[in-house]
Amino acid sequence: MLDLFTPRFREGKLHNHFRLISADPDYAKAKPIIQSWATGLLDRRGESQKFINEFQTTFNSSMWELYLNRALIDLGCSVDFSKSAPDFLVRGPGNYEFNIEAVVSDQPPTAMQQKTFNEQDSKTRGALKLAGKIRDKLGLYRGSNGNKHSYSSMRHVRGRPFVIAIAPFDSDLSLTQNNELINMVLFGLAPPALEGPDLGKQDKITSLQKPSGAQVEMGVFTNDSCKEISAVFFSTVGTFGKAVVESKIDRLVRSTRYRVIDKARIAPGSELWQVGTHRFQLAALNYLLTLRREGEHQIGGADVIIQHSSFHCETHLDGLQVYFNPYAEVPFDPKFPWPAEIALNYYDVESGEHIQAHPDGALVSRQVYEITPEYVRLLLGRYGFLR
Repeated sequence: MLDLFTPRFREGKLHNHFRLISADPDYAKAKPIIQSWATGLLDRRGESQKFINEFQTTFNSSMWELYLNRALIDLGCSVDFSKSAPDFLVRGPGNYEFNIEAVVSDQPPTAMQQKTFNEQDSKTRGALKLAGKIRDKLGLYRGSNGNKHSYSSMRHVRGRPFVIAIAPFDSDLSLTQNNELINMVLFGLAPPALEGPDLGKQDKITSLQKPSGAQVEMGVFTNDSCKEISAVFFSTVGTFGKAVVESKIDRLVRSTRYRVIDKARIAPGSELWQVGTHRFQLAALNYLLTLRREGEHQIGGADVIIQHSSFHCETHLDGLQVYFNPYAEVPFDPKFPWPAEIALNYYDVESGEHIQAHPDGALVSRQVYEITPEYVRLLLGRYGFLR
């Protein structure tokens, strides 16, 4: 197999993340893991050299494709790499076939982070980027902008589900967004209220305004405006950090997991399912913050975990979310055998509700930090473990 990590360009042209991986001996254990994700992907005729060049110079989009390639293997699928577009012609269990086009919302190479941070502005920009990239790929499918070779005209695409797989890399904070922004883009849901009597309530949002003043539609899966898209795959953790935690390099890991349990299954006196906010130190460098809300039949919420990487467990598919388009011309097969850790998202046309088929323990977000006193204090202080 061709080597992803032998530098092909002068240092100034290499992407910062590629330079870091190549230069830091700590990351030596992550390289063979990433290389293994490329199985089959680098055999595509005429494309392998271009892919390696892009991996070394632009990084994020290639990293996302590498993640997806391995995820498809773990889903029990194979890819027909004889087709150059869309990115993946997938054959799943039972010879079920669908196509995936991969994209990231990335920063321009010369982008500068804003000096003053406004959380709402950042979320608006992030949602607009996701919406724009989805529209771009829909344009490729339809053959707009003078493209004569639309995806929809290709024999291996017609009559099969068309999936867009998207990941956010548009700012330093994009990987902390959980699924709030993709919920806004696809289902028109504003972020949930985090406190007060409306805790957990989500308002509807129909559009966002670009800096130019133009309105961009939100909730594109609540009508038939994107009926050619069967589903969207989304993750904020299909990144280099996934390879770091899989390789068990010494790092500090901060993760959030969705939690839900039927009340009848809770053991009497269980501390971990107490309603409210509670903090536990489980071991040295292993901290757990539990957030619990009581429903009629269930207790739900989240775990925020700060721990040494030796405690952290994560599968390759952890953190992958699938959003189904109820208006799809070619719906994704509802009987597809999804592994337990994948979070599925549906939109009920009648009630206008987001239906979350999220397993208990589903990974929502994860970041990786060097183990330094500064990062330990920062994280423990942020989540209330330091008094």
